[in-house]
Amino acid sequence: VLFKGLAPDGGLYLPESIPEFDIAFYRSEMTYCELASEMIQPFVSENLTSAELMKISEAAFNFNIPLVSLTADLQVLELFHGPTLAFKDFAARFMARCMEHLLAEEITILVATSGDTGSAVANSFFGLDGIRVAILYPAGRVSSIQEKQLTTYGGNVTALEVQGNFDDCQHMVKKAFSDESIIQRRPLSSANSINIARILPQSVYYAWAWKQINTDQPITFSVPSGNFGNLTGGILAEKMGLPVESFIAATNANDVFPKYLQSGVFKAKPSKQTISNAMDVGKPSNLDRIKKIYNSSINDIRENIVSWSFQDDETRNAIQYTKDKFNYLTDPHTAVGLLGLEKYRQENKEHHTGIVLATAHPGKFAEVIEPIVGEKIVVPLQLQKAMEKEKNSITIPAHYSYLKDFLIDT
Repeated sequence: VLFKGLAPDGGLYLPESIPEFDIAFYRSEMTYCELASEMIQPFVSENLTSAELMKISEAAFNFNIPLVSLTADLQVLELFHGPTLAFKDFAARFMARCMEHLLAEEITILVATSGDTGSAVANSFFGLDGIRVAILYPAGRVSSIQEKQLTTYGGNVTALEVQGNFDDCQHMVKKAFSDESIIQRRPLSSANSINIARILPQSVYYAWAWKQINTDQPITFSVPSGNFGNLTGGILAEKMGLPVESFIAATNANDVFPKYLQSGVFKAKPSKQTISNAMDVGKPSNLDRIKKIYNSSINDIRENIVSWSFQDDETRNAIQYTKDKFNYLTDPHTAVGLLGLEKYRQENKEHHTGIVLATAHPGKFAEVIEPIVGEKIVVPLQLQKAMEKEKNSITIPAHYSYLKDFLIDT
């Protein structure tokens, strides 16, 4: 499953069964790596020993995961302290180390990115023997820093600049996985959230956040959502016994999921360009997983997940408000998460602690944030170094034939 990415019929893999841990497990004293190893082990026990999984976890999750209190019942879980300063580092680094440990033959990793996935995958897989990476990203629809982060590695990492949107990139990647003429030539895998190995490690930080709150009460999680892999990780954590009051799927103007919850009928749309670009998705892949987990019951989904969409002006106002009220700087995606929690509280007078998942360092979006707050943002050193490097990408039209030619010819 790790190396296949997609199922043979083009569908997404899900575990046949989900282990459940009791509340005593979540209360017990553990490091983050110990928690990750315990939660993931039941899914990988046939392939990795406990000791091997612990070693992989220690190599993958070697950075801080602070929980910042804005108020007594409003917390921000900062998931952006990895090497590329985005939450995608958790899953990408875990996948890379699993593949490196289990790799039996050369493989090509295909990735579609709307922003942060590409840089996290490039960083995690760069220089690994036997693994080649091709990253498809939409031209003009990622930030300048994101583009530099994913186009400046070289070596075994190639960036393909697609003249289309993220949905075009994702469609091309999925089509490659069903193309026998490609698969017979070279093994393919995905590091997108269509790969279940991207989802499993993302369930862990929900449990870690709950442990830091030190409460017996359920917690509301507000999740900035685009392709819905992050939310799917949270749902798996709840199914594993974590007390959750509700999930908030906070989206930008790409509102297909809120409309799905309203109508019960999913209709894909062309993605719209927003300042929270990593969530510019009009056909989220992981919706299929969410439906399956809830047995395709729209009522069960509605009982556990609420969702709203927010426009760019609202996002800008949230960035300014959070800076003024809490002296806390947030990136556009996290701002959407804060808006989601605020909306939830307006509609639910009784509520428990709310945690917003902060998905990216604000320095990655300095060009968006600086005009809003009226001050210069200190950009972390690793981003400064990336900006100094030369962009190296291959431009292709948004047609599968061009990706196929690339895969065959290189």
